Amino acid sequence: MQRVKKYVGLGDAERSEIQILLKKKYSIRAIAEVLGRSPNTISREIKVNSVAGEYVARKAKAKSRVSRRSRRYQWQKIENYPALWLFVSERLAPPYDWSPRVISGYLRTQQTELPYVGTTQIYAWLYSSRGQPYCQYLYSERYHPRRHNKNKTERVMIPDRVSVTERPVAALDRFELGHCEYDSIVSSKRSKSTAALAVLQERTTRLVRARLVLTLRPDPYAQAIVKLARDLRIRTMTTDNGIENKQHGLITKKTGAPVFFTDPYSSWQKGGVENANKMIRRYFPKGTDFSTVSQVEVDEVVSRINNKPRQCLGFKSAVQCAVEKGLLLDVVS
Repeated sequence: MQRVKKYVGLGDAERSEIQILLKKKYSIRAIAEVLGRSPNTISREIKVNSVAGEYVARKAKAKSRVSRRSRRYQWQKIENYPALWLFVSERLAPPYDWSPRVISGYLRTQQTELPYVGTTQIYAWLYSSRGQPYCQYLYSERYHPRRHNKNKTERVMIPDRVSVTERPVAALDRFELGHCEYDSIVSSKRSKSTAALAVLQERTTRLVRARLVLTLRPDPYAQAIVKLARDLRIRTMTTDNGIENKQHGLITKKTGAPVFFTDPYSSWQKGGVENANKMIRRYFPKGTDFSTVSQVEVDEVVSRINNKPRQCLGFKSAVQCAVEKGLLLDVVS
């Protein structure tokens, strides 16, 4: 069985080619051969989308766009035939009070002068913007615009959320100490484990902290972040819009640092901790089930990251910078 090719509309480049070739006095068939199109397609394009007898690609594109916009109404016979529109609208209203099914049946069996229109098509016309005034004459299936409850309580996933745009300017250039970012690394979906890794990084020294959590529920996750920041001089915190950050008020209460939230789909606004996650993923790649990982293993990985020289720190380690700058309140050897 031979497959029928699906028609693909003309593009902007093809319309420009048609305009150029017409100016060069190419015939319809020659233009069709150049573009690899049917001559009928080219002929119809020129006939339908020409303006004042002249084909201009820019105007043809605009005319085609307007035609597509109103195409949903072109199939409705009622709008295309004024006599049919008058007949349907009169029979719906008193004194006739005919239903769409009766009108359709009458047109099919009794009326030969007007084109036939089905029951479904009459309802489609009634429910369109052009037929809605006549919906009042229906016995049932009347059109009722959807009501919008203006007093509906808006669901807030993270209450008292403050955007990262309101974070102090000093946090942007990494010069001032104590501005942190935190995030989570989850277990693989295949493992169906709720265990995850809470990760915190200080922006200036790049010092990384990580702690295992059994679940990403807001309360235990917030407690984990508080423990990660316990012995650090913290000024601000930045994180994403995950539901696990719902208890950010608890973090602020315990650490005294306000929490700021990145814009949706803008992980680059907390690029420091995202880079820390990338380094941790080298040791715990995607697919890791953190319920099988111990805190000792996590501490070994974090220690390796914090003690290696970093180019961005002038080839000093994060621990060395943290001690030099006085980030740690209580240095544990």
